[in-house]
Amino acid sequence: MRIDNFSFGSIEIDGVTWDSDVVIDRGEVRTRKKKASKRYREEFGHTPLSIEEDMPWKCRRLIIGTGTYGRLPVMKEVEREAKRREVELVMLPTAKAIEALSRSARGTNAILHLTC
Repeated sequence: MRIDNFSFGSIEIDGVTWDSDVVIDRGEVRTRKKKASKRYREEFGHTPLSIEEDMPWKCRRLIIGTGTYGRLPVMKEVEREAKRREVELVMLPTAKAIEALSRSARGTNAILHLTC
């Protein structure tokens, strides 16, 4: 998988430009569907990543790109579920998350927030 041209609100993966958050699940890319997490928006000031989303748990490591400025809230339930499933959870600003993913993608899934 080739990830290029990340900038605020946009990312290019394998020649396809995405303008919304993405989930990389075993080499397949899809748009992050955050509707299930929207009910927590007021509590966090931003729609967080919650356990209620369709998380790509079938991996050894899950990288979460928390946005350009690292502002995506990740709910504690996500951290607890990762631990329960014995999935290493790595949370980094998105540019750093992309670097980590490019260094070692085998057995790794990702959720990449493209803005804040």
